Amino acid sequence: MSKLLIKNAYIITMNSEREVYENGSILIENDKILKVGKIDFNDLGNNVEEYDAKGKIVMPGLINTHVHLSQQLGRGIADDVDLLTWLRDRVWPYESGFTYEDSYISSKACCIEMIKSGVTTFLESGGQYVDAMVQAVSDTGIRGCLAKSVMDQGEGLPAVWQKSTEEELKTQIELFEKYNNSAQGRVKIWFGLRTIFNNSDELLIETKKLADKYNTGMHMHIAEISGEIDFAKATRGTSTVEHLNKLGILGSNLLAVHTVWLTNREIDLFRLNDVKVSHNPAAAMKVVLGFASVPEMLSKGIPVSIGTDGAPSNNRMDMMREMYLTSLIHKGRTLDPTVVSAEKVLEMATINGAKCALLDKEIGSLECGKKADLIILNPNTIHSLPMHNPIGNIVYSMSSENVESTICNGTWLMKERKIEVLDEKELLEEVKTQGEKIRKKANISLNSNFKIIK
Repeated sequence: MSKLLIKNAYIITMNSEREVYENGSILIENDKILKVGKIDFNDLGNNVEEYDAKGKIVMPGLINTHVHLSQQLGRGIADDVDLLTWLRDRVWPYESGFTYEDSYISSKACCIEMIKSGVTTFLESGGQYVDAMVQAVSDTGIRGCLAKSVMDQGEGLPAVWQKSTEEELKTQIELFEKYNNSAQGRVKIWFGLRTIFNNSDELLIETKKLADKYNTGMHMHIAEISGEIDFAKATRGTSTVEHLNKLGILGSNLLAVHTVWLTNREIDLFRLNDVKVSHNPAAAMKVVLGFASVPEMLSKGIPVSIGTDGAPSNNRMDMMREMYLTSLIHKGRTLDPTVVSAEKVLEMATINGAKCALLDKEIGSLECGKKADLIILNPNTIHSLPMHNPIGNIVYSMSSENVESTICNGTWLMKERKIEVLDEKELLEEVKTQGEKIRKKANISLNSNFKIIK
């Protein structure tokens, strides 16, 4: 058995008591947390790796609840356009030409960017090559809930993605049975529902039945734009959430992403059905979705977490920045400086994220018996000192630059800013080569008023 002792740290546990140790330690054995807090160093046994974190902060790994791994190589191809142009004219042509290798490199790159910003768990909302995503998660050591992007209808859908309801259901079952709990248990397979634009009622209902049967989650973009609500009313007779409620889709295993265009009644429907929510502040502003009613949802006890969305819509997989934006947006929207406090934001990025991932018994806080998923922050930078209020500084002052080390499942993924799981320089070259190849293949033309001289 291998043990790791991280000592002399400022430890933010995020446990139910929200305990913080000013000079604490954490003992890890294999993939689990053995002890947290004040530890007798004379009672550790042999073969213990010791890491002195004096002057540093240890906290649970961040949980990014909405990611598109296969979009990582598309960073910059869809800037300054509305959502449907973004989707149908830029991202779908780019992504529909993918091969396994494209998806694998894109997924690896996304995982590494998340690791460097302190993410130990993420929820993938759906790509096409889930097997390549599984391989990337396995190779990078991170934890992920993966889903296929499931669509059986919709305007502008690329020919290669046009599948029947039966095909999409069959594929999801096969993926679950083949990959769920693989990669030392770090991979969970979820069921995907892209949007109401692309999902028939039969697909919605049958996917819900499968998710319940296999005891897993469903990941769906919901109430993302006003046009979606208009579409749902025109084709289903009512709004997206009201229709999902009528079909029996709302439930504790549904993660609703974006949720910008909700009525007060729909927020209550989420509360009554224990629906989970992923708030994506940067993407919502960049693609001009609007501002979700996050303070209102939190006040009703709805588990709201934070996600980055994909690289073409954000364009950074940086949860440190998302935490900062989450608090500021809603203070500005409500004109109330007390809403979505730094403490609440930290909850959203950790323990709420774990609830949304259906993994709060395993991750989200530093407690004995939970998985050893944690990060070490180094506050010794000019932009984050002095440390009058460490919790506030994490949310309001720090950046991904302060994430010094990332540990998942008891394994160092990044140690003192060095990626341990692969050759980062080699990956950067793969990203440059593969990204350019895919853009040319998709024949995407980027409009610009700047005169490019070659």
